[in-house]
Amino acid sequence: MTLDERIRRKLESLRDEMLENGDLLPADKLHDCYALFQSRFGPDRLKALDGEELLNMMHSHGNHDSLVYWLEFKNDDEFPAIFGSIAGGNALKFGIYKRKETGTWMTGHASNQVEITIEDAIQIARKHRDQLVAGSGLLQKLPANGTDADYATLQQSLADRAPDVSGTAWGHKYFSLIHPDKLDDFHVEGFQRFHLIKLLQKPPGEEGRYVAAGRYVAIAAELGIPINHLTTILNRTNGRPYRVWRIGTRLAEHENIWSLMCDIGSIAIGWDGLGNLEWVTKNKDSKERLKAEMRRLYYPDNQSVATRKAGEVFNFVAGVDEGDLVVAADGDQILAVGRVTGPYAFDPATNAGAPHRRPTDWLDTSKWRLPTSEGLQTTFLPLRNHPENLVAVEERLLDPRSDGPAGASKLPARSSPRLEGVTGRLQAILERKGQAILYGPPGTGKTYWARRTAFDLAALGAFGKSHATLDAAERRAVEGAAGQPGLVRVCTFHPGYGYEDFLEGYRPSVTGSGQLAFERRDGIFKSLCLDAARQSDRKFFLLIDEINRGDIPRIFGELITLLEKDKRGHALHLPVSGERFVVPPNVHVIGTMNTAERSIALLDTALRRRFGFVELLPDPHLLAGAMVNGSIPLGAWLTAINRSVREHVGRDARNLQIGHAYFLEDGRPITDLTRFSRVLAEDIVPLLEEYCYEDFDALERILGPGLFDKRNQRVKEELLLSSQSGELVQALLAPFPEILTSGTAVAQAEEDTGVLDSPDEDEPEE
Repeated sequence: MTLDERIRRKLESLRDEMLENGDLLPADKLHDCYALFQSRFGPDRLKALDGEELLNMMHSHGNHDSLVYWLEFKNDDEFPAIFGSIAGGNALKFGIYKRKETGTWMTGHASNQVEITIEDAIQIARKHRDQLVAGSGLLQKLPANGTDADYATLQQSLADRAPDVSGTAWGHKYFSLIHPDKLDDFHVEGFQRFHLIKLLQKPPGEEGRYVAAGRYVAIAAELGIPINHLTTILNRTNGRPYRVWRIGTRLAEHENIWSLMCDIGSIAIGWDGLGNLEWVTKNKDSKERLKAEMRRLYYPDNQSVATRKAGEVFNFVAGVDEGDLVVAADGDQILAVGRVTGPYAFDPATNAGAPHRRPTDWLDTSKWRLPTSEGLQTTFLPLRNHPENLVAVEERLLDPRSDGPAGASKLPARSSPRLEGVTGRLQAILERKGQAILYGPPGTGKTYWARRTAFDLAALGAFGKSHATLDAAERRAVEGAAGQPGLVRVCTFHPGYGYEDFLEGYRPSVTGSGQLAFERRDGIFKSLCLDAARQSDRKFFLLIDEINRGDIPRIFGELITLLEKDKRGHALHLPVSGERFVVPPNVHVIGTMNTAERSIALLDTALRRRFGFVELLPDPHLLAGAMVNGSIPLGAWLTAINRSVREHVGRDARNLQIGHAYFLEDGRPITDLTRFSRVLAEDIVPLLEEYCYEDFDALERILGPGLFDKRNQRVKEELLLSSQSGELVQALLAPFPEILTSGTAVAQAEEDTGVLDSPDEDEPEE
């Protein structure tokens, strides 16, 4: 088996990155985990038990040393939760469980549970044990490099010899832990097939949890990594499984709406007589109501067609998930491949007979055909009958194309294109909820990303281009100028900030006669909402820095109700002025929150429900390639010191890490030792002293004895501020010697010192 070279390079690069960051368990530790599981729950151990001891060891959830606990919940240094999840559902997925309230054993189904005697429970445990032992024996006999045919035979044999456990996720996980060299740890068949398709591998034709395992064994061998590393990398690079949908582009034989889909950046379907379908949700009642409407309005004499078409519309509104792919087709010709980026919307203004919309990014606009025709007579359906079609779609996205100028002209030209990365995540939250909060440890770029997102979205909405490309007048319109507030406005919450600053209140002023008086003034948010109501075609943004430092319930007051997306446009009367007030739908709020000061768990519950949250953690990749003084690999050093912080600071240490932004100047990593040591002395060391308040042992373990004198309880500032660079570098690296042995650090050091390209002194340079 040979991987596509583009995919191979991507997987190998991610493997190296994850190994360096500690995101993959080292091979020797993996081996120890498998050996430990084998010693506790292997076939020989199971065969040695019987009666209540067997029952409790296998199926007692309350026993942390039981098989079911280890399979579903165990997660610590001894046995981390990296072997594929089977969490979810209920305890009956194991066939039996012991009810906590009564101590009785139960079996059956969730809606029809049956109480059984302990003798009956023991019989079930024996049956499970015998089938696990038998299944393990079958896997033991499987050839080391089994073919698809070998695994198809295994699938059938397991169904015959272990029917009650082999078809379950927990049974598959057990077998994969006993035989990690022969089975993958994707315990759901849909995940196995999804990742194979992403690898451009057509899955085997047979169904079952075991038939595709040989493919993963071969791919892991080709990459020279354990299967667990392969599946972990695939989860990271591919994300969750998604579906691929085919959408027709004709409302009628001669009415093609592909140009409309391009112009609005959405997929669209007809049946406009149904009206707004926001009431459709993923349940049986909605489907039945939609079916009745379809039959009444369009197909009164053909119930089967009404049912089929109602299913298509139902899938369009409620069945598609954000992130799913769509292929736009005209007959058997594919016009484009796109990704759905937002929820259903009804747009009667630009109806064109197709008012039902889902926002979509068109990723590939070249014309081609699926290997196997599918769904030619259907407006909207999932591609699932021919895996080769799904493989073909993924292959197009590895190298997206356009059919020249004509194809390029069909790319979406809309006011708010989809952004990527952090700004894209914020954009999606703002479209869904209207408010977002960026949270994380200090120095992770929260304010930077909040401002960048607000400026870009405001510029795109007003002028159709990014903030960086605006001219001076356009920039003033977005950022504001003296006496002319812009589309983006900024405030900072603090303990003295109040309702009167935010919405409205009375403030002291001096009259013309010199007398002190109080006048009512609009706060920053009220002023912004009034301006937004007058300019409904533009997007307005309020940035609230340090939102957690204010008394949020007091500052927001009754506004908390109007922030909800479905309450936008609703009015209330303000208690101070008595004026009617609304929050227009074109108003967006972005807050930033330093979790070193306060966890989001402490935020007001009503506020948390109205905001979406994006966490920003230290990102050492932004420092990759940077060497301080040619000696300290900056990204690796930050990774190491943050790992030490998490280990030694104690509770909530995850929120007390050191952000990468401390080590950036003008967007570039600091490589000068003098500037680096100044950041350490003025920013990092005081921060760590605060985190480790009075815990001098922890501070020494983080900074190392070369930099912190525990006996005298002092930081060696003279080392930070002196010109003895060798001593300082040694002190900084001493706690983390392993970072100098990484391949990346060695390569960087060689490149920095020039040993790879230095000319021979005895030969003249050409």
